Amino acid sequence: MEGFNGWYATGRRKTSVARVFMKKGRGKIIVNDKDYKEVFGRFDQRENILSPLKITNSETSFDLLINVSGGGLTGQADAIKLGIARALVEYNEKFKEILKKYNLLTRDPRMTERKKPGQRGARARFQFSKR
Repeated sequence: MEGFNGWYATGRRKTSVARVFMKKGRGKIIVNDKDYKEVFGRFDQRENILSPLKITNSETSFDLLINVSGGGLTGQADAIKLGIARALVEYNEKFKEILKKYNLLTRDPRMTERKKPGQRGARARFQFSKR
């Protein structure tokens, strides 16, 4: 992003990757060139995204420009949450203690297990017939 003066962080969850650009502002959140309420219809996903901002009392202090790709909406919401938390730590190191207490700086490592050759799925086997 050319001429960007602010804070940047990346958040990931499953196969979703969120790039968060944060700068001083009034609390506007843009996800993939749309308002975040258009992209995330479910209340719990919206609350999930806003949680790092609410905990640090900075909901109306920053404008966020977010590019997110991959995965489903819940994975994307979690990736954005991690990206926002990391960007807040970039802005102010004192936020690290608060966010860590609420487990918002932890990358969730769980990924989908791959399908194995000669099997129906990751763990499922083809039905066995004795005769």
